[in-house]
Amino acid sequence: MTRGLLFAVVMLGVLWAPPLSNAQRSARVVRIGYLTPSAQPAREEAFRRELTRLGYAEGPDFAIEYRSANGRFERLPDLAAELVALKVDVLVAVVTHAALAARKATATIPIVMVGVSDPVRVGLVSSVARPGGNVTGTSTLAADLVGKQLEVLEELLPRASRVATLWNPANPVFQHSQLGEAKAAAAKLRLRLQLFEARTPERLEPAFTLMAKQRPDALLILADPMFSSHWARIADLAARHRIPAVSGTSDYADAGGLITYGPNYVEAYRRSATYVDRILKGGRAADMPVEQPTTFELVINMKAAAALGIRIPRSLAGRADRVVE
Repeated sequence: MTRGLLFAVVMLGVLWAPPLSNAQRSARVVRIGYLTPSAQPAREEAFRRELTRLGYAEGPDFAIEYRSANGRFERLPDLAAELVALKVDVLVAVVTHAALAARKATATIPIVMVGVSDPVRVGLVSSVARPGGNVTGTSTLAADLVGKQLEVLEELLPRASRVATLWNPANPVFQHSQLGEAKAAAAKLRLRLQLFEARTPERLEPAFTLMAKQRPDALLILADPMFSSHWARIADLAARHRIPAVSGTSDYADAGGLITYGPNYVEAYRRSATYVDRILKGGRAADMPVEQPTTFELVINMKAAAALGIRIPRSLAGRADRVVE
């Protein structure tokens, strides 16, 4: 075979070769650490789906080292240390407490936070526009929205004066931030808050039993990963004790709860995957602005309203982004 013919054959093979997959392009499997206070399958699936859409295949291209505290927030520092010891390429940390634990565990591994309410105030980033360290990701402004949720309750129940508040003291940083917002908003609206604790799923029913004895006019459910893992149970307890309740995530209305107002949390998880992608391609967390939600959803469950004997005001129904029948 002449040199010219050999060159032609080689070039023909190159031209007809199939495109390289991500696995073929990558010299090794990327390891993604994932730290969360509680499992939230639907949201975690949104994160995985977005990675797939971006061209990564789980197994050949990446592996997720998953660590859940199962509602025990005090375990997060140890779990974060485990992930750092594994030398993961990037660490995804869900909500404030997990992000703080991850940041304390490492100042070098890039951290993508998910749904942190106020990352500047808690010291995770220097600024939203320019984080400046090894942490970036998505913020949900959840604490700031508590006042809006109370306003929704007041519009729905204009005669309400006593509002029960379900909170989780095991999640101190984020919960106290929300409580501060709730108290400030309640004072402006002339509402009296009654606090009820639930540290674990087992404490939900006792909390509602005690709550029912106090006969509140309505219930505000603060955003919390443990609550998000048990929306159907919380909705059932609220219905059983006939307590109209508002929360900050549409999952509650979908599970049978009355009304919700807040950001799209599934979208926050999906967008977090884009941060992972950019970091794996060489981007620096310090230079990636934190994303904040620009739209918020008002979701009303009409079946729940009918069961409680509540007539939804036309002004509120007209603003609903979605109605669950």
